[in-house]
Amino acid sequence: MTACAVATVGSPEFTGPAESAGRTEFTVSADGAYAARLALMGGSGDAWFPERWTLDGPEPYAVPLPLDQPEEPDTQVLPLADGRVLVRRRVADRHDLCLLYPAGPGTGQLPVGTVTCPELTLLPPSPDGRCAYALAVGARSTTVWLVAGGTFGPEWVAEVPGRCTGGVWLDRTGRILALDRETDGVVKGVAVDLARGGEVTPLLQITEESNDRLLLADPDSGLLLIRSDAPGHDRLGWGVLGSRRPVRFPECLRPADLTVTPFAVQPGQVLMPESCAVALRIDGAAGSWVGVWRPAGRRLHQRPAPRGWLAGAGLWTREGVLRLPYATDALAYGVAPLDAPLDAPVDAQAEARAQGEAPASGGCPDQDEVTESPQAKSADREPSGAPRTPVMCRPVPLQQAPLTGRGVPG
Repeated sequence: MTACAVATVGSPEFTGPAESAGRTEFTVSADGAYAARLALMGGSGDAWFPERWTLDGPEPYAVPLPLDQPEEPDTQVLPLADGRVLVRRRVADRHDLCLLYPAGPGTGQLPVGTVTCPELTLLPPSPDGRCAYALAVGARSTTVWLVAGGTFGPEWVAEVPGRCTGGVWLDRTGRILALDRETDGVVKGVAVDLARGGEVTPLLQITEESNDRLLLADPDSGLLLIRSDAPGHDRLGWGVLGSRRPVRFPECLRPADLTVTPFAVQPGQVLMPESCAVALRIDGAAGSWVGVWRPAGRRLHQRPAPRGWLAGAGLWTREGVLRLPYATDALAYGVAPLDAPLDAPVDAQAEARAQGEAPASGGCPDQDEVTESPQAKSADREPSGAPRTPVMCRPVPLQQAPLTGRGVPG
């Protein structure tokens, strides 16, 4: 996602827990120019309508896109790079798709087509900004549909054996899609090549029995955010696409009595995955707030969220500014900037601990738990001169990534 020059509307009050107005699902287009969500119609407690946000202007603004009837709560919306909003609605045993756009004082609607299946879920925006895809999960396989950007309405793209969920793009062209596939009761991340008829290759295989899911990926750096029970229980970890290093599970990403979920990765850090800032939603008994973490920093910074934050939503600029959308009863839309906190050098943290000093607020021990591949640590599995550029068409399964020393590329 490119940098978005967005400004804050008004002066948001940064509080502790987020107090969101209406739904918090907030989807940003691939280029960061637009976003869409379902919002509550003013004066009504259950009338939903699509709302499009423009994020690349001098200041953000929102445009309601209501039709004659309100939307159902399970309706999905997805913004395209041209400003139109794709809407998926369930109607009996089928799913209707249409594109909405502002048309003078009203809303224009362009029907796209229908997919007949029990369940259809829109995938995150395709990196090309023009196309949109969806998953239809069956009893033994999962179908990938092109639901916008095709020639003649919805088009069948690929069928993947097994029940698949998730959906993360691994490249900038919209060709390689990562899915979490369940087979024989075990979930593993796989890469699906949409340009080769849905050819499937392993992506995450930390252990034979572990459930390994991909949460986020950054194509620029190759950074992967993973959730796995390989350490013995569900943990948040990170790895690098195409790397020979194993997945790491930082201790600081499992604070006591809190749930931590990543939602955005800083773009533009080419070949520098350890320098990428990662935005996290932190949920506790008091509500939701914001966390920022970098693999190299090894500490979790916790920050208050703006009042009305659409919890779990936000986007990074390449310069390291996190943009957090919010909506309150007093202010229907706004974007609050949060500069990524700087990490103290690891040596300084170690010195502070040696002197008995407590880490700064939000800090955590400089310790990573490493789950290594059960395979032999042989450097012969990959050439020693393996390129550092993330491998997109043939991702290396992370189980086959022996830890051969910190001098190894990747």
